[in-house]
Order: sequence, then C-alpha cells, then structure tokens
Amino acid sequence: MHLKYESIVREPLVDGNKTYRQVTEDIVSPIEKKPGKMWYVGFFISLILLGFGVFSVFWEVYFGIGVWGINRTVGWGWDITNFVWWVGIGHAGTLISAILLIFRQGWRTGVNRAAEAMTIFAVMCAGQFPIFHMGRVWDAMFVLPYPNTRGPLWPNFNSALLWDVFAISTYFTVSLLFWYSGLVPDFATIRDRAKTKFRKRAYGLASFGWTGTAKNWQRFESLSLVLAGLSTPLVLSVHTIVSFDFATSVIPGWHTTIFPPYFVAGAIFSGFAMVQTLLILVRKILSLEEYITLGHIEAMNKVIVLTGSIVGVAYLTELFMAWYSQVVYEQDAFNWRIIGPYWWSYWAMMTCNVVSPQLFWFKKLRRNIPFTFIMSIVVNIGMWFERFVIIVTSLYRDYLPGSWTYYSPTWPEVGFYLGTFGLFFTCFFLFAKYFPVVAIAEIKFVLKTSGDNYKREMAKEDEKSLEQFVHENSHH
Repeated sequence: MHLKYESIVREPLVDGNKTYRQVTEDIVSPIEKKPGKMWYVGFFISLILLGFGVFSVFWEVYFGIGVWGINRTVGWGWDITNFVWWVGIGHAGTLISAILLIFRQGWRTGVNRAAEAMTIFAVMCAGQFPIFHMGRVWDAMFVLPYPNTRGPLWPNFNSALLWDVFAISTYFTVSLLFWYSGLVPDFATIRDRAKTKFRKRAYGLASFGWTGTAKNWQRFESLSLVLAGLSTPLVLSVHTIVSFDFATSVIPGWHTTIFPPYFVAGAIFSGFAMVQTLLILVRKILSLEEYITLGHIEAMNKVIVLTGSIVGVAYLTELFMAWYSQVVYEQDAFNWRIIGPYWWSYWAMMTCNVVSPQLFWFKKLRRNIPFTFIMSIVVNIGMWFERFVIIVTSLYRDYLPGSWTYYSPTWPEVGFYLGTFGLFFTCFFLFAKYFPVVAIAEIKFVLKTSGDNYKREMAKEDEKSLEQFVHENSHH
C-alpha cells in the first residue's frame, strides 16, 4: 500500500489545486502590485493615531509625569497596565513559531510569519511605557549597570522593572533573529522576480546572497531549530519575570505565588487572540484564504479555549487563597475588587476572559470567521481589564483610609496608549506591503503532504491499492 507522511483524514493546510509556482504567485503578488484602497485607509488611520501618541508623549515629557492621573497610592497606573498588556500580546508570535516548530506541527506554516512580526511590533510598543514612566527620560542611562566608570555613583538596582529590561531586550533580540532568518529564502524569491533595479538590489541585500543550495537549506534548518530552542524557555521566562514585578512585593492582592504560570497562560491567551484579529484581516485584504484556512483558525481557537480555562482556574485560585489565608488585608483587597468602586472592571475581566472563550467548545463557532474576529477583540479587551484590575484595584486603597482615592487616566495617558496602536498598525501595514505575510518556503514544504489536491490524489491511490488488495485476496 501507498506510504505517506500525513493522514488523509486531516483537513488540508493549503486549499485549492496549487503548484509550487502558484504558491509563489499568490503570496508575492500583493508585494508586487499597488496596495488596495483598504490598505491606504488603514495606514492613514494608523498614522493619525501615531501622531496623536507622539504629541501625548511630548506633552508628558515637557510638563512632567504629573500630567498623568497617577496619585498618592496609584504609582503604577494605566502605563504599566499597557506595558504588561503589550508584552502579553508579543508572546504568541514566538510561541507559535518556536514551540510548534519543535513539536513539528504542520499548521504553524500558514500563521507563523504574521505572528512573529506581531511579536516584534508589540514588544516595541511595550518597551516605551517603562521608559516614559521614569519621568526624566534623559536620565535613562542610570538604569544600565555601570561599574566604576562614574566614580562613587552607583545605580540602585532595587527596582523590579530592571529585570524587565534584561528579559525583554533578550526576548526582542532572539525574536528578531528568528523572524528575520525565516524571511531570508523568501527575500531571495522576491529578488529573483524583481522587475526594477532598486528592488533587485534591496531584496538582494536582505537575502544575504541566498542561492537555495542544499548547504543553504541545511544551515537554515539548523539555525531555525537552535533559535526555536532558545525562544521556547524565553517565552516562559519573560512573562514570569513581568509577574515578579508584582508577586515579589508585599501589597495585598499582588503577594501570591500563582502569578508566574497565570501570567504566562494569560499572555498566550491574549497573544493568540491578537494573531486571530490580524490574520482574519490579512486573509481578507490580501486574498490569502487558501493559505490561512479555516483549519488554522480552528486550531488557534482551541489554544484560546485551553489558555482561557487556565486563566479562569487561576482567578478562582486567587479568590480561594485569599479566603484560605485568613489574612484580613488580602480578603479586603479581593472584596473591593469584586464589589468595590471598580466592580465593573472585575466583572468585565471575568466575562471576557473566562465565560466568552467557552463558546469555542462548539465546532460551528470555532470555524465561524465573523464570530472568531469579534471574540478575538473581546478576549483582548478582557486581558486589558485583567492587568488594570491587578494594578489599580490593589493600589487605590492602602492601609490609611485617608489616602484612598479613585484613579482615572488623563488624556495624555489615553493618547500614549492610542499612539502605541498607531505604531503597531503602521509597522504591520508596512510589513504586509513589503514582506511576504505567509512563509513561501514553508508552505511549499508542506504542500506535497498537506495540500488539498495531493491529499485527494493520495486518497484515490489508497482506494485503488485497497481494491487491488481485495481483488488479489478474493482469488485465494
């Protein structure tokens, strides 16, 4: 009987009757043609948001951090909420690429490129919040570990945010290398098809003289595996370290050991939701429905159900530990979260993160594109509220009732946050225009085993060989 790599029962990862040439044509054509109207509208809106963000940051740097709404008890407000939120979103890209590569999951091929780009842009957005939270940005060099070069002046390393500097810069570097090394063979493809001298030269430089020899591919595979091996522990460590910003303090509501695993699960949860949002837009605008299939979207929705359920268990564990500890302050912190002035944010978080993903248990909904798109946005709203609840509702009431306060953000804070959206989508639109959004080389790699027409041919061959086997044995 016919031997093959993959079961014909599994749905194809590439729809339609595709050849290698057709794959290249489909994925490269958006780069070679002028972008459509939708692209220009999106890019223009992104630039407006980015401009507003730049103005808000300028306002904060010029007048000082007092223009933000942070006050006596809420020293960490909207800005650190957004920092943790963006870092969380940056998680899924490297996770989709690295862990799924190591576990040899075929469905990563359609989604990994856009997800890796999302990681890079999300970490760029996240990194700005701690920098501007310092207030006097021009003194930023004091966070770096100088030895004796400044005489008797030594930086004080007591801030937990310093750990983030090391964790996130390492994560960003490895993610960037992983993303770029995957692009090299595709850049060479675009270089070979380029019509103008400038494009040929630009993509030629970007592809580092890739010729597609066996040696090139061997090194490419080795590098991918090494970087995937480095990235996997980083995915777990980065959000663990971010969670230590809270867990190592003694503030009621933060002082808990469940934070690291629960932050990691939450980060994967929000990251996968953001990948869904972007991929549904990309497959529609660039007509890539045959490469980013319903199968890909369903597989990612399964991960969202799993991580959403883990996050739900973590929320209930927090409540149980506060009750079981019999520490009055811990109990009060959770009591105020649930029925205090910020009750609306707690229940928004619970509804969006715990209740809504459970709808994905139904196959019909998992494979419904409009529903998935709405849910991906709902999940990220919920994850934003989670960070807001952790930070603000643990700080707005301390041990002195005289200093209790109600925190609400001011326009420069809102502007800064909107500006990061502008930066993120400006980068993503440029990426979608000049870079292949789906990995051409990797789609070709799975085409013979998981392509639609190849699966049909295999099924026919299997039927023939089975008939032959039955026919031969019926004579005995």
